[in-house]
Amino acid sequence: MKFQPERPDTQSITAYGPDWIGVDADRVTESVIIGARGQRIAWNCRRFEDLTAAHFAQLAELDAEVVIFGSGLRNRFPSPAWLQPLMARRIGLETMDTQAACRTYNVLAGEGRNVVAALLLETE
Repeated sequence: MKFQPERPDTQSITAYGPDWIGVDADRVTESVIIGARGQRIAWNCRRFEDLTAAHFAQLAELDAEVVIFGSGLRNRFPSPAWLQPLMARRIGLETMDTQAACRTYNVLAGEGRNVVAALLLETE
């Protein structure tokens, strides 16, 4: 599926497949954190089961308004205890499958929101 950004000055997800995403002109095949303010950070996890509290503490350090968590091929929720760093900074978290997270990120980034997407890219 191809997308067109509403705001050309923000980093956007231009396409996606089951185990990859297009970020602007690049094809990304590893889990990644991207932000509307230009962040692109490798996210060291290959599977949902690899996630730890440290992954969510890393997201809190980015000081976004909201984090969109793409949990892979299906919607899965992180442990509530892992979300404490986000809650302490009053950062919202929305969880959905990675493809839905890509679409949601683009909408929010296109609106000029300070949004970060943490996208788990895994194969079946």
